Amino acid sequence: MKAGLKLKATQTLALTPQLQQAIKLLAMSNLEMEQEVERMLEENPFLEREETELSAEEEAQLARHQADLYERSSAAEERSEAAHEDGGEGLALAGEADDWGGDGTHDSSATEAEWGEDAPPSLTPGSGAADADFDPLSIHSAASSLYAHLHQQALGQRLADSTRAALYFLIESLNEDGYLEDSLVSLAQHLAADAADAAEDDFEQLETVLAELKIALKLLQHMEPTGVGARDLSECLKLQVLQWPDDAVRAAALEICSHHLDVLARKDPKALAKAAACSEAVARAAMQGIVRLEPKPGRRFVQTARNIIVPDVIVQAKGQGQHRLFIAKINPQVMPRLRVDRFYAQALKNAPAGGAQQSLNEARSFVKNVQQRFDSILRTAEFIVRQQHEFFLHGAVAMKPMVLKAVADELGLHESTISRITTSKYMATPQGTFEMKYFFSSGLATQGGEDASSTAVRAHIKQMIEAEDARKPLSDGKIAERLAALGIDCARRTVAKYREGMRIPAASVRRQR
Repeated sequence: MKAGLKLKATQTLALTPQLQQAIKLLAMSNLEMEQEVERMLEENPFLEREETELSAEEEAQLARHQADLYERSSAAEERSEAAHEDGGEGLALAGEADDWGGDGTHDSSATEAEWGEDAPPSLTPGSGAADADFDPLSIHSAASSLYAHLHQQALGQRLADSTRAALYFLIESLNEDGYLEDSLVSLAQHLAADAADAAEDDFEQLETVLAELKIALKLLQHMEPTGVGARDLSECLKLQVLQWPDDAVRAAALEICSHHLDVLARKDPKALAKAAACSEAVARAAMQGIVRLEPKPGRRFVQTARNIIVPDVIVQAKGQGQHRLFIAKINPQVMPRLRVDRFYAQALKNAPAGGAQQSLNEARSFVKNVQQRFDSILRTAEFIVRQQHEFFLHGAVAMKPMVLKAVADELGLHESTISRITTSKYMATPQGTFEMKYFFSSGLATQGGEDASSTAVRAHIKQMIEAEDARKPLSDGKIAERLAALGIDCARRTVAKYREGMRIPAASVRRQR
């Protein structure tokens, strides 16, 4: 056989360093983006941050500093107004009118069945009716720690220096839930030991220190939030019950909190009445009052500080009532203001290729990729706002089904790109702050021929359970029947799946005797 040479042409897709960087930046959260910007500023001498003295009003409009993003924001407003003039698109489920009754929240709030769990904070400024003057970023400026809150109250009291010092010491000894975990004796021994070391004396002053701590503890337990400074759950609840009117219900509640919390956990009014030596009616009233108390007085301060999310996009409302328009804008707080140093760029204009020229090109590519990242986020957010207009008006029950492919086809991007854009990116809206992925959900068939979002179905299920009779809770089958009455075809097993996903127990567990 004669040997020969065969040529074959093939095509391969190669990712350039610039494209790799663009994909990497697109998938980053705003925190990771900030870290990457700081790293590039430190490593690349041609990259610099624009430093401009701005007024408070100008800082609020910082998102418009780049021309193309400004044009896109204006275009979004024009499209929204045009869509509104055309009547817009509504969600038409059988049995539903304009009254959605939704609360528009994302997560379930804590119930008496969730004592001891970390309840998510509510970032919702109001109900489904959005306020045109609402600033979504205002929810992040109200954060205050429990310790600062208590110290502020202490400043308003006229106390002796020793008592004030003891009070400050107890405040700083609280855990994040507002409990005093260490005993007063151990705290007094610690303080007395430090004082003894300083004075080169013995521990005779232990009793004096302990007396000051007892006085300080009484002061602390009369501060807001009620229940702060308790040593255990029983004492925390009793401090709150003492604020009730002095009657038989309060007396029974104090007895229950002191000795019968285990019986309370069983939610059995008859057993509770027997244990507290009161009537069943009084026991039931006491039980209903106790489960509404806050078992962790410091929770709201901790959660505010722990769960602050800086949104990438801000959705603002214009107008009032059903005629409100919603405009998406990039949050100026997460938008880096970068540029290539003009002096160095001009100096290297005619310079031969080398290390310096490469660094200059990298700086230009980085600025371009950052610009492209925020442009892609804004375009995606604009599409979400247009598609989910009813959600911004009425809440979760008005959510429309939406998939990544629909957005990708509309924007001319790949589904994987949309997935990167919506991962770890958040939108601050009049309805609350949500991850952009929250607006994507599958659809369920309705009798009207349209699909209902699975998120909307979950919201309906939650509303039904919240409004049910505690003595006759709704079964999954009954909920499925009520959904069918609304025109939503949802099987019992699907209802059970959604209910379990929201951490709502079954009807047999929810039933109160």
